[in-house]
Amino acid sequence: MDAQPRSAGGTGLVDRAAVDQRLMFRNTMSITPGHLEEYRQAIVDAVAFAEANAPQVMVDVFIDEDRLTATSFQIYADSDAVLRHWELSDPYIAAVMEHCTVAAFEVFGNPTEEVRAGFGSMDDMAVTVHPRLVGYLKTRASR
Repeated sequence: MDAQPRSAGGTGLVDRAAVDQRLMFRNTMSITPGHLEEYRQAIVDAVAFAEANAPQVMVDVFIDEDRLTATSFQIYADSDAVLRHWELSDPYIAAVMEHCTVAAFEVFGNPTEEVRAGFGSMDDMAVTVHPRLVGYLKTRASR
């Protein structure tokens, strides 16, 4: 069986370069004790700003109040979108970080060297990068 990705029309081949540029982040945060409400407001403000202005394709944040942890998932079309997000959203990121620390930060995909260097400039944050093996992104759910 041919393992090459296929599209619905044209040559049948998916643009591999476009697929390989997509990035997904998983950021697990430890919320500072006594800062739960402030964290909540900062993250709500940050996500509202990102939805209106930033280039992420998707952002979802989940919270475990009992353990004071939150996990954010973000999808970007490519590394340029990550750089643009950092440029636009820095004040909002800083406001969130006043109320938490990063416990784990994972990148799924193949970020450019410029994005990798940006991770290196973030104090006390270890980043794990998982290169993509295969995948797809649907813009509409199948019925």
